[in-house]
Amino acid sequence: MGWEIRLSKLSWKSFWDLPSGMTQAQAKQLPGAELLSEPRVPAGQVRASHLLVKHNQSRRPASWKEASITRSKDEAIEILKGYQSTIGGSGEKFAELAQVHSDCSSHEKGGDLGFFGRGQMQKPFEEAAYGLEVGEISDIISTESGVHLVMRTA
Repeated sequence: MGWEIRLSKLSWKSFWDLPSGMTQAQAKQLPGAELLSEPRVPAGQVRASHLLVKHNQSRRPASWKEASITRSKDEAIEILKGYQSTIGGSGEKFAELAQVHSDCSSHEKGGDLGFFGRGQMQKPFEEAAYGLEVGEISDIISTESGVHLVMRTA
């Protein structure tokens, strides 16, 4: 047949239209057909993306963009407020800005941190991620790493 069902790495959902002439029964025989069910979220875990702005009090005031970050925490917060107003509630815009501006290496994936469970992230970050609905974006939160906007994706 030449068709395969694949899972979107951003949404962990499968969206596709059946090829012309293919029945649902035939589709269920394709490799990856199990992905057509509800998205799989590991028990007790969430998935989130973030946009991190580090400052001179961050536990490691350096990033892929800057060898030495000298901005104050207040300046970092103001930067995030600007991003916040640009993002509105758009997940696409969030990922675009994270890819270009986040001080985290996750910038390469639009800020995606993958799935994580309780106790794996710094407490304020964890509380923000678990407190959001899927698709919702947090207000500015502060951790030892810097200041963040967090978007829950699963």
